[in-house]
Amino acid sequence: MQFKSLFALLSALALSSASPLRRRCSNDTIPTPTSSIPTPPAATTATLPTTGSGTQLAGPDPATLKHILVGHGIQNYTCTAVNATATSIGALAVLWDITSLYPGSSSSSLSAADFNTLTSKVLRTTAMPLNLAADGSGADVASPFPTPVDLTINGVIGTIKFLGHHFFDNANTPTFDLSGADDGELFKGKKDAGISAPADADKGEDPVTSAVDWLRLSDKGTSTGVSLVYRVLTAGGNPEHCTVAGQTQSIPYAAQYWIYSN
Repeated sequence: MQFKSLFALLSALALSSASPLRRRCSNDTIPTPTSSIPTPPAATTATLPTTGSGTQLAGPDPATLKHILVGHGIQNYTCTAVNATATSIGALAVLWDITSLYPGSSSSSLSAADFNTLTSKVLRTTAMPLNLAADGSGADVASPFPTPVDLTINGVIGTIKFLGHHFFDNANTPTFDLSGADDGELFKGKKDAGISAPADADKGEDPVTSAVDWLRLSDKGTSTGVSLVYRVLTAGGNPEHCTVAGQTQSIPYAAQYWIYSN
């Protein structure tokens, strides 16, 4: 990934907001969604989460799971008119590898309940992992991503390995630069499908909106080492009501990203 172009391209996404970006959520009470991963047997294979009812995202077969990641950052929006629905203009997030935390997969695994609510915990109890603009309105235009560091989550054994960054390029393509994987993994995708998050998913706080959709993204044709990405178990991230034409918003969110390759 060419970082010189990365940061130039991100300038179109890291816009100033009409209201200041909240750096982290203050309420550490973690909502418990009804949709969940069943408590696994002693030996288990990671299974892509579902919302529990209704239409689901198409599965990954025959692709193979490479990583389960947690992402924390902001969803960016703009408002074309008063009372209009805000339009997405991309996202910025830092990604960490939580594959070993999947229930039953290792000595450091979480319970199914804790794994299901991990995105809420990251959103509400860890600091926003981006360099913010001086006025707190969004990510810094020149340098949105700080020096990579592993993540510490209260109640989780050890630290969570940094794996990369998520952003949108100059063609508005969702991009995952997994530089921490050390094997050149890069994904540029297109949206295959999206479904609403469960009604009881974490709506975020400061601001309270709702959880962004779950997504299935497939390779746009220029990816390396990754063929599919799913966004699931989302927390926060949807925009607020548009009150001013031209208003921009940067809404904190967290999500799990399941990374697959053929």
